[in-house]
Amino acid sequence: MTQNQKILRDGERIAKASFFTLLGIGLAELLAGFLSHSLTLTTDGADSLSDALISLIVWAGLRISKKSPDDRFHFGYLRVESFAALIASLGMVVVATAFIYFAYLRLLSPREISYPTLVLGVLLLAGLISLYRALQMRRMARSSNLLSLKTDAYNSVKDATASFIGFGTVLTLVLVNLPILDAIGSMIIGAYIYTVAYISIRESSFVLLDAFNSPEVVEKIRQIIEGGYGARVDHVKLRRVGPLIEGIINVVADGKMTLDEISEVRMKMKTDLSREIDGLGRLTIAFHTSKEKDVL
Repeated sequence: MTQNQKILRDGERIAKASFFTLLGIGLAELLAGFLSHSLTLTTDGADSLSDALISLIVWAGLRISKKSPDDRFHFGYLRVESFAALIASLGMVVVATAFIYFAYLRLLSPREISYPTLVLGVLLLAGLISLYRALQMRRMARSSNLLSLKTDAYNSVKDATASFIGFGTVLTLVLVNLPILDAIGSMIIGAYIYTVAYISIRESSFVLLDAFNSPEVVEKIRQIIEGGYGARVDHVKLRRVGPLIEGIINVVADGKMTLDEISEVRMKMKTDLSREIDGLGRLTIAFHTSKEKDVL
């Protein structure tokens, strides 16, 4: 099994666990919200269910990403992972809009909540479980560089934070006996989801459009090639594809080098770059002389 396949397999495993965890939390919160008439708890439960759906999308995207290249997708299915992150992010926007709408309706007709102790207990427990899952997923997302897992990690952090916001809102409601705070808590959760969705949509869109904003990686490639081989790097073009960094490196070669010598140097460069830079995938190192016109 290659390192890339292992990363995708581990990502798929944690997304699967996240789906079932959030599904259980959401169903428990919806049941408690129905019994207590708490919009904040119901909103948080619906948020957890929507987060479970997002984890399911990420899980499916990672599963498809493992497929090998075929006649239609010559470069493989790794971009499906980034596309899944975008779809999940757009789903957050829809969910947040629905939450704010129903919170507005409740704001017009405030309602007392029943069993406040039950509401507070469920919100606190949901927040703690979500926080544990979020920290676990964040560690995996950082080590794998998978955009969909980063989106799911943002989502899990958001889910935990939303539960704690709901807990604080309901606790304040109980202390000051102000039913309108239940609707306000739901609105705050909806607004928070918007901010997380914006970050996720921006990052996934940049990746799908081949944006690459890591100048330190480009500079490190220049240092390795120019410092270790005495060659001049003309330009470096990189992009992210799933957990990997792919691209083209144009190197100005000595016009006296033979094809065999160029091939040998190219292999050594790729080995050195892969050893020094994590996550490097398919790299094309193109050699040309200073007199040749760069057409790449």
